[in-house]
Amino acid sequence: MAWVSLIIAGLFEVVWAFSMKQSEGFTRLVPTVITFVTVIASFALLSFSMKSLPLGTAYTIWTGIGAVGAFAAGIFFMGEPATLLRIVAAVLIVSGLLMMKLVSA
Repeated sequence: MAWVSLIIAGLFEVVWAFSMKQSEGFTRLVPTVITFVTVIASFALLSFSMKSLPLGTAYTIWTGIGAVGAFAAGIFFMGEPATLLRIVAAVLIVSGLLMMKLVSA
């Protein structure tokens, strides 16, 4: 259950990062509310997962999901560039996440 909570927490991190960008510096109400609600949900689920997962593992996976997810959201929804080097960087992050999961099993 800790791993499921951690993955959902990471997905909430993607949502709050995306909605924070959409809030335009917290000047738009709906994206601002979405940001704060999903930040709280993300942190709560991360905290729950840390009850049984090591700190380094949980935090690395959480931030990695958020980083790669925000990267993908930027490309697919905001027209950010999908250059070769950016994609290689994202692949390296995912590789590191997989390695962290394997050594934490």
